[in-house]
Amino acid sequence: MTGILSHYKMAKLSININKFALIRNSRGENKPNLLTIARQCLDLGADGLTVHPRPDGRHIRYKDVFELKKLVQDYPGKEFNVEGYPSNDFIKLIQATKPDQVTLVPDPPEALTSSFGWDIINEKEFLKDVVPQFPCRTSIFLNPGMTDLDTLKDINPSRVEIYTYAYAKQFPTSKKGAISPILDLASQLKNSGIHLNAGHDLDLNNLSFLVQNVPTLTEVSIGHAFVTDCIQQGITATLKEYLKNCVLTK
Repeated sequence: MTGILSHYKMAKLSININKFALIRNSRGENKPNLLTIARQCLDLGADGLTVHPRPDGRHIRYKDVFELKKLVQDYPGKEFNVEGYPSNDFIKLIQATKPDQVTLVPDPPEALTSSFGWDIINEKEFLKDVVPQFPCRTSIFLNPGMTDLDTLKDINPSRVEIYTYAYAKQFPTSKKGAISPILDLASQLKNSGIHLNAGHDLDLNNLSFLVQNVPTLTEVSIGHAFVTDCIQQGITATLKEYLKNCVLTK
């Protein structure tokens, strides 16, 4: 991002392009062309791309992951993040494509979207086993009420991604109440060496408040809201607005 705000710290903006792929798949053709959309996002200033391939291929397909990884390599400094449940097939995909980051989510294959974070107490041994199998930075999806930092350190991810569904739903009626659990988690992680990402239901109404109040936020992932805003405003204007909302001005 250039201009008067360029010297301020930004939370990196990763655009989740799943919904563009869903539209493409609905007609059985390559319209919109996913690589063209992805390139536009990166050319317009997005810091990276996020995808979440599911076994049924209803939006992002495994073939897309290989093609998008190759595309992102043309953009030094941009990152490719792949989300998914760590099944054997998913682990093999990540090992083959080597994205910059993998975000592990606990939801089953048939889930409409990611809707809860890991139970790190009960899933500790499973996560401890899978995290070292990935050849890239790892992030795990967590509800903001996570309180067991020792368990998280044993699992040893590089980052956690806060599940911001509850934040987004509570935000219109109580901004303070909405952000309080996230501030608690950010405080716990502050000196842990584990960095903080955020995603789910973030939009132009609630994103800036999150960025301003959680200065340790490293990255946000925006998907559904970005696509719906693009329909009304166009991709250029929409990307510009989201980048503005990722700037920490304090």
